[in-house]
Amino acid sequence: QVQLAESGGGLVQAGGSLRLSCAASGSIAGINYMRWYRQAPGKQRDLVATITSGGYTSYADSVKGRVTISRDNAKNTVDLQMNSLKPEDTAVYYCNAAASVTSGGRRGYWGQGTQVTVSS
Repeated sequence: QVQLAESGGGLVQAGGSLRLSCAASGSIAGINYMRWYRQAPGKQRDLVATITSGGYTSYADSVKGRVTISRDNAKNTVDLQMNSLKPEDTAVYYCNAAASVTSGGRRGYWGQGTQVTVSS
């Protein structure tokens, strides 16, 4: 199977920056899209950014211009660079990937999440 491990969360003041990283490991045959989601307390999990294996990116309107998603296909990693952070960016951030495994089959996988807290 596939495991996703996020890192890079923490506490930052408004206007600051954080870089989140996610590394995929396991019996990976290939990874299609990789995504970052976030979930604030009491709210649904929302899509933040997507990057395909070909490098196509898309962003939620709430983060456009402040966030950049990137990936390293050789290392099976995806990063999320977040700048000009706002208190409303406070949430648990989750990495998600659509991966094929060597034993066959493809499905979505989730990381355990990393907390981002932005103080005002």
